[in-house]
Amino acid sequence: MNRKQEKPHADIYARITDRIIGDLERGVRPWTRPWAVANTAGRITRPLRYNGQPYSGVNVILLWSEAVAKGFASPIWMTFRQAAELGGHVRKGEMGATVVYASRFTRTETDGNGDDVERDIPFLKAYTVFCVDQIDGLPEQYYARPAAAPVIVERNAAADVFFTNTGAVVRHGGAQAFYAPSTDHVQMPPIESFRDAASYVAVRAHETVHWTAPAHRVNRDLSRYHKDRSERAREELIAELGSCFLCADLGIVPELEPRPDHASYLASWLEVLANEKRFIFAAAAHAQRAVAYLHDLQPKAAEIGAAA
Repeated sequence: MNRKQEKPHADIYARITDRIIGDLERGVRPWTRPWAVANTAGRITRPLRYNGQPYSGVNVILLWSEAVAKGFASPIWMTFRQAAELGGHVRKGEMGATVVYASRFTRTETDGNGDDVERDIPFLKAYTVFCVDQIDGLPEQYYARPAAAPVIVERNAAADVFFTNTGAVVRHGGAQAFYAPSTDHVQMPPIESFRDAASYVAVRAHETVHWTAPAHRVNRDLSRYHKDRSERAREELIAELGSCFLCADLGIVPELEPRPDHASYLASWLEVLANEKRFIFAAAAHAQRAVAYLHDLQPKAAEIGAAA
């Protein structure tokens, strides 16, 4: 693949990263904004494709941000063609949102010794989707608003079962939340010290994403976490995204005010994202992998995912 062919892919990374940087420079974390919008009276989910399948990775961030920026209430998105196939039509003047599809292909090349070797080449493709709120004429079920979220006790009880099924050791006490690699445990303040149970779940989800890092789980290197400010900011961004993804999957609606320790990472995130246009993609992918690992530890992972 020559430089001319690579440039459009690089532009996708840069365009999406620059958008997220713009939000951060305004003091807004785009991956948390949906929790504060008006449609929280309904059920918060990941953005959904037209067939009900949830988006993953960086596409979750992109579509959440787009929904808040334009005031969309529906979580369902589809392409122009998909809307037409369902009998709908995108209203004139509506602008779509960019999402990306990442995959790999194998190409055979000749190495320096004249031998044929297979090279695994990643590629990224951008395409445009529209929210159901921008489309008229779809079957009625696409316009049905999400059912009201279950009461807090039920929702948090389900989350407690989810965390218990992971097998992560959790100790309660003190005033700090953290994951300790040396003892492989999650430390949490008493639940009574949180504003509400949903906030407790969001923080526990964050720390549990950290817990997935060791080599025998998802193998994310934390060896430089305490030595390198940039590496620490990277891991914190992964855990923050993972917490948001997991809260959406579990139907948790916390009011995610910035934690004091995380507010200090804002400048570091801006620095990393400005220098590495692909990092938000990598962070979202790491977060997705961690959340998928936690789901895989559930005895009925498929049912939990469907309920979200």
